[in-house]
Amino acid sequence: MPTSRSYRDSCAIARALDVVGERWALLVVRELLLAPQRFSELRHALPHVSSNLLADRLRELEHNGVVRRLAPADGPRVYELTERGRKLEPVLLALSDWGMDAPQPPPPSALSATSVLIFLRGAARPDPAAPATTCRLELDGRAWTVRLASGRVQVQPGEPATAAASLRTEPKTLSALLADPATLETACADGSVAVVGDLSVIDRLLHAVTDPWPSGETLHTR
Repeated sequence: MPTSRSYRDSCAIARALDVVGERWALLVVRELLLAPQRFSELRHALPHVSSNLLADRLRELEHNGVVRRLAPADGPRVYELTERGRKLEPVLLALSDWGMDAPQPPPPSALSATSVLIFLRGAARPDPAAPATTCRLELDGRAWTVRLASGRVQVQPGEPATAAASLRTEPKTLSALLADPATLETACADGSVAVVGDLSVIDRLLHAVTDPWPSGETLHTR
């Protein structure tokens, strides 16, 4: 059953934690930052949470106006962030920055597609003078449109209208490529990555993280 525990503290920090401080709650919000998701997709992205506990967290977040359920006519219910829920994005990005120095969890650990894409969007600094280009990324069987333009990387769910290149892999492999783009050709050769189209476009995307273009304050904001 959903919890109704409270810190019984009038401070705004405590009241915020009454809403999103339970275990897994903020990770559910993280998974919904880039796109709405079905329950099964959230379970896949958060493999170490039980179905019952995930359902409890979703009910709590819905009750508190952070998440809402959509009921498509042709499929299962989909969860998305409300406008209030979206206001948690800068909080999560600040936690991400703070957590970069925290130790890695013991194996087996999970890494979701949303996590990697949030990192890519925030860390990549492509050359602002380079022509705009669009890539297609497929992670865990879901397609994403990634656009490099004006010194920024934009990430949107779904298939791009056109793409200069397409990369298909798993989130952990993409994370490793972002850390060391020099391994791209090896990953293509061993089958852990599949690239269609202009390989140099994918290489440019990866190097935008490891070799970021110097930018001013306006480009450094997320």
